[in-house]
Amino acid sequence: MGKRVGIDIGGTFTDLAIVDEESGDIAVLKVPSTPIDYAAGVIDALGSVAVGQGAGPDGISFLSHATTVVTNAILESKGARTALVTTRGFRDVLEIRRQARAKLYDMFQPAPQMLIPRHLRLEITERIDARGQVATPLVEEEVDDIVAFLRSHQVQAVAVCLLFSFLNPSHEEHLGLVLRRELPGVKVFLSSEVLPEVREYERTSTTVVCAYVAPILESYLNTLTSYLEEHEYPPLYLMGSRGGVLTVDEGLRMPAALVESGPAAGVVASAALGQQLSVPDLISFDMGGTTAKASLIENGQVTITTDYEVGGIGSMRRWLQGTGHPIKVPVVDLLEVSAGGGSIAWIDDGGGLRVGPQSAGAAPGPACYGAGGLEPTVTDADLVLGYLNPQRFLGGEMTLWPDMAAEAVQRCVGDRLGLDTLAAAQGVVDIVNSGMADAIRKISIERGHDPRSFALVAFGGAGPVHAGRLAQELDIGMVIVPPNPGVFSALGLVCTDLQRDYVRTVHAPLSGDIAEQVQSMYQQMEQQARDMLTRSGVDSSRWDIRLSMDLRYTYQAYELTVPVEADEVSNEGLAVIADRFHQTHQTVYGHHSPDQTVQLINIRINAVGRLPGNYIVRPVTGHKHPLEQAMIGRREVFFKETGLTSCPVYERARIPIDASILGPAILEESSSTVVVYPGQQA
Repeated sequence: MGKRVGIDIGGTFTDLAIVDEESGDIAVLKVPSTPIDYAAGVIDALGSVAVGQGAGPDGISFLSHATTVVTNAILESKGARTALVTTRGFRDVLEIRRQARAKLYDMFQPAPQMLIPRHLRLEITERIDARGQVATPLVEEEVDDIVAFLRSHQVQAVAVCLLFSFLNPSHEEHLGLVLRRELPGVKVFLSSEVLPEVREYERTSTTVVCAYVAPILESYLNTLTSYLEEHEYPPLYLMGSRGGVLTVDEGLRMPAALVESGPAAGVVASAALGQQLSVPDLISFDMGGTTAKASLIENGQVTITTDYEVGGIGSMRRWLQGTGHPIKVPVVDLLEVSAGGGSIAWIDDGGGLRVGPQSAGAAPGPACYGAGGLEPTVTDADLVLGYLNPQRFLGGEMTLWPDMAAEAVQRCVGDRLGLDTLAAAQGVVDIVNSGMADAIRKISIERGHDPRSFALVAFGGAGPVHAGRLAQELDIGMVIVPPNPGVFSALGLVCTDLQRDYVRTVHAPLSGDIAEQVQSMYQQMEQQARDMLTRSGVDSSRWDIRLSMDLRYTYQAYELTVPVEADEVSNEGLAVIADRFHQTHQTVYGHHSPDQTVQLINIRINAVGRLPGNYIVRPVTGHKHPLEQAMIGRREVFFKETGLTSCPVYERARIPIDASILGPAILEESSSTVVVYPGQQA
């Protein structure tokens, strides 16, 4: 027994959750992020744990980390000097892309910046055909020329993506062998190892993303793991985009699997909370310092997608196709908007009030931090309206300056729009709330779900402040604010499992003719999964290996993924799987065609190593004293319905468990503030 520690780096703060495995006690810490050197910030955070919680290296039994290194390298175009080697004639696959664009009729819409410039995209003479047969042998002389070119250009990483290598990887494997031998120290990624799956553009893009960020990620993790090993910490786990953790070695083999590391942890925590509260249908809403994220959880299951783009342009990412770099790996399906506490309010050329995507970040931060920030942010507006207590921010560890917030809001918004300070601050909050409500509509209504039948789980430092307004706008009847909402994502890091996904393309009619072939491929993939779980050290009694298939009707362009049992991969069992696909198609699209041939495109394995413990909440007895004893004062708060009103303020930790509080009211705790708006009840 020891302490489980989760560390989540955000744009403004690094959050830590420390859980005692024996007692179940939860402690949380927030320390400023260190954008210049995130590894140093994590090391400092661990020092805070040792000092503040008495948990040094020998007292920590489990250590998990959500990293932003991969995402930041892509968003900021600060990845490694990378080259691409591809089949002759396919040099420009990355630039041609797909026709999907965020604004279909905007001829001047900027494309994402190329991760690899054209002079570093190299061609080689070879060809594997669509049946996996060698049509043109690999020309050895050209391999030597490529090695010389890459050496002279001092590349740090190479992505190799040859045509149809997912059916026959022999050419890629030979090229990879030579490159790894002749270019020591250069990271080499083969598409047949990263993503042996159909669709040339997505496969190339995913492999390139892995290569582009790998040296940066490796440098970061080497610094971190060297420190951990030197001080005898337990092995480090990394939160993956899918919602499970990976070992460091697995993360380095598949860097693209770490793209949505931090946001995934919050969704996992929401699902665990819903399970404990017997509320299976949830909308996870995480509003931090830079962005807000929303994700749908149905019947207790986190929604997963493989249709994801990283590095999108604009204020709303993930939803806008054609704005980023596709990564064809399983990712928690969430929508991210540039709407956080640090999002900057500004006036556009047409005189309209806008919020984001620019953010004040951790340095200098909002104007109210008194650290040099001059532009008004959402946090400044919240402070002006009275939602936040300037003396008890972060449990009193940080003082806010209301006069600085009011001056920034008035100068940059109020004076330009002819509004007083309160009206200007309310306008900022209305704009940001509208954008977040729209994001929730997209992941619910636009996908056939009624948000009124879901509960809203609000967390992040700013989430509980704004959740009540979102619930009003979307007619959601229940908002759940978890304990320690400001560090809730970090809690998700200590209650998840080890996970890794494997995929192979088959591309054949789903019939008994392929049963033996598919069974053999599944066995090979399962052995890969077992090897990974063995290396991770998870006891075999905790292994869970799940099979699935990507299926579609003939001539359809995209697939549906259906679960498969191991004993169904047989002549008779494939018919059962086909029936399951028909039912899934009916559920998703409202129709099905049972007489049509079903095509098998990909087979998948999700390998899970279950880690012990779920530490989101634990039973409490509740306080017996009157509600009045939890009240710590009153303050003037501005609401649209009432104007300035004297509002009771309660310390959340002291509120009796059976209390009922009518809004307007403020509930304060160290990591966040809950605003109960007029007409609402807590």
